[in-house]
Amino acid sequence: MRVDEVATQVGAFAPLIMSAVKALIVLILGWIVAGAIAGMVRRRINATPQIDPTLGNFMASLVKWAILAMVLVAVLGIFGIQATSIVAILGAASLAIGLALQGTLSDLAAGVMLVVFRPYKLGQFVDIGGTAGTVKDLNLFTTELVTPDNVQIIVPNGQSWGSIITNYSAHDTRRVDLVFGIDYGDSADEAMKIILDVANADARIHKDPEPWVRVTNLGDSSVDLTARLWCAAADYWDVKFELTKAVKEAFDAKGVSIPYPHSVEIHKEG
Repeated sequence: MRVDEVATQVGAFAPLIMSAVKALIVLILGWIVAGAIAGMVRRRINATPQIDPTLGNFMASLVKWAILAMVLVAVLGIFGIQATSIVAILGAASLAIGLALQGTLSDLAAGVMLVVFRPYKLGQFVDIGGTAGTVKDLNLFTTELVTPDNVQIIVPNGQSWGSIITNYSAHDTRRVDLVFGIDYGDSADEAMKIILDVANADARIHKDPEPWVRVTNLGDSSVDLTARLWCAAADYWDVKFELTKAVKEAFDAKGVSIPYPHSVEIHKEG
């Protein structure tokens, strides 16, 4: 093949190569700009105390995807595909696109519903359909949870909106339920007084509603006492763990026994 023929073929592909280079540059710049503007929107909204941070993250995600959609139209324009042609193609293929993206569109619609009705917010501890964690992010399509052991969980918004949502952080206060078993030979009244004394000595336990302790079960090996105590939601786990330890130590000091399961063998003389 002669040199002039090679040059002719290379020259034929030159416009396509230039278009590809331009498209790549536009894509890279568009991605950077979209991320920068989305970050700016998030910071501006989150800097306003009256606006919930959840809305800031959602709006930032919305802005980012809107800019990327415009970048995609610009890239197609570089290759000679006009916006009107794109609209016509999308209109003709709307049914196929809708069927192919029905899950994504469902997640998008559910994301809007989550932002509008706000069953949970950033930083709250929730259980979504049996998956529990702290809400780290809510964007157009997914909700990001982080478990107490720092595992990331991504929940599609469609599944989140369609599931039972338990929000443990929705209220400022929570009730701590503790169950203590004592021996049948010990005084239930004395044990209940010990539990109340320990609870009243803890400044985190609310006086209204007042601490509640009752005999709730006569088990095979123990008399079960249930304590219901109210505290700030942020103190829930510390109160639960520390009060359990404090009551156990108070029982030991007062001689109240915490029995373990055992069986009594009875011999009958025939």
